[in-house]
Amino acid sequence: VQLQAFGGGLVQAGSSLRLSCAASGRTFTGRAMSWFRQAPGKERVFVSAIVWSSGYTFYADSVKGRFTVSRDNAKNTVYLQMNSLKPEDTAVYFCAARSRAVSYESTLYDFWGQGTQVTVSS
Repeated sequence: VQLQAFGGGLVQAGSSLRLSCAASGRTFTGRAMSWFRQAPGKERVFVSAIVWSSGYTFYADSVKGRFTVSRDNAKNTVYLQMNSLKPEDTAVYFCAARSRAVSYESTLYDFWGQGTQVTVSS
């Protein structure tokens, strides 16, 4: 399974961006698709996740109410709609997949996309 994340960019605070993560390769039977982010000099942290089958969603407290995760099962694509962006949202955003339940721990994921840079200026 290959994951490709795209949609990042440079925006001003208060703006919106939508990230996409497309899964390709052999039939994707993964159960959880998540977004993580990593700011310079910091650890990779959980942002949001969605369960493929049920559509159930999870959010970090720092993005709750501003970010929305969704999926298009037919396209094997997950989206992260990011609204009201803040400078502290600046990071490289990664999508990740695993065949088990959603985890907030990045080391438990089997597949990773290449990351897309999001920069929010004040």
